[in-house]
Amino acid sequence: MTLSAPALLLLIVNLGLLWLLLAAPLGFRTIRMRRVFSANPERIWNMVYPLGRDASWSPAVLSSEPAPEEGRVVQRFVHSDRRGQPIRRTLALDTSEMAGAHAYDARVVEDSALDPSVWANFRERRVVVPAVGGAELIVEQTDRYRGLAMFLFRFFMIRRELNQLDCCLRTGTASRGGLFEHPLTQIMLAILSTLMLWPFFGLSPWGLMLSTTLTIVIALHELGHMVAYRTFGHKRVRMIFIPMLGGIAIGGRPYNSLFEVAVCALMGAGFSALLVPILVAAHVGLGSAAGPLLVFMLVLCAFNLLNLLPMSRFDGGQVLRQVFPTQDGLLGATFLVTAGILWTGYRIGVPLDAMLGGVAVMALMSMVSNNTFKPREALDEMSVGERLHAGLGYYAVLAIHAYGLIYACDHLFK
Repeated sequence: MTLSAPALLLLIVNLGLLWLLLAAPLGFRTIRMRRVFSANPERIWNMVYPLGRDASWSPAVLSSEPAPEEGRVVQRFVHSDRRGQPIRRTLALDTSEMAGAHAYDARVVEDSALDPSVWANFRERRVVVPAVGGAELIVEQTDRYRGLAMFLFRFFMIRRELNQLDCCLRTGTASRGGLFEHPLTQIMLAILSTLMLWPFFGLSPWGLMLSTTLTIVIALHELGHMVAYRTFGHKRVRMIFIPMLGGIAIGGRPYNSLFEVAVCALMGAGFSALLVPILVAAHVGLGSAAGPLLVFMLVLCAFNLLNLLPMSRFDGGQVLRQVFPTQDGLLGATFLVTAGILWTGYRIGVPLDAMLGGVAVMALMSMVSNNTFKPREALDEMSVGERLHAGLGYYAVLAIHAYGLIYACDHLFK
């Protein structure tokens, strides 16, 4: 099986990047940005101060009003909580003035979507000072970070807010979208991802075809997640491509139930599983002319089979944690799934050392704590029927992709 080495290397690289983004212990870090605007300092202060008269200028903020308690403000955002209502966040403010400068420090004391522990270490400080030609705004956010993902997210969110503020001052209207979410940007990121994956399969036309196929498979996988989100009533869903790591489907609100978590995680591979019998039938009908279809089926099934591994960072781990709430049940399911995937690898001829290396990497990654945001309220529990449907669906999708991988390898490498 000549693809085992690059596939294993790609898996190890991806897992390393996942650890760096989601689990690397960064400790306390402060993001600091400053921007000079051609406007009066008082105007800038009234826009950035949560109790200023223009505090609702941002497209992300619906309202910003004083709370009954002194020194606190309640903000409503366009983003929805699990019930579909605007997220409400209460801030405790501490303001100060000195030599013509305005400043405030804020911390989050209540959030309608997230548990207070999520905000325990978060602090924000904003300072507006006079500058040549206008006013300078300094934004600082401090928090304890585990993984680069949230750090980078907040960095770009502050940068976007400053750009929107500048646009609002110049035109009177702040743009809602960002350059990163623009469809053309995502197409460029998909192309970049394809080119970055190319060396793992060899810098040849064959390698380029494989990397392109993998990018298409990733897009189909994320499309499955998006279909599930829309089925559960998410009004806005989108796909974000991340070079080397693939893609991420983002829903329009937090999860409402454990069944929703399981189904949305499963539908990435579940949507692709619908293509396997179609590809098999096409191969039977076309015969030797269906070689490219077999390659596509191989990449499709291998990618989704790996994604179904029972690791907390993968969709498979997400599904199994919801279906098997007890530790013993989860360990038993993990053993059976791992054994099934190892047997599939043995069946298609993956070398033993490659499989053992994959299991070792999987074991190391499984020991990394799951750093997810804790919701304010516990998600709705699964019923027995929902648990049965999700569990059987998971094993069915796993079996379909294992069969498709074996079928493709038997006909490509016989």
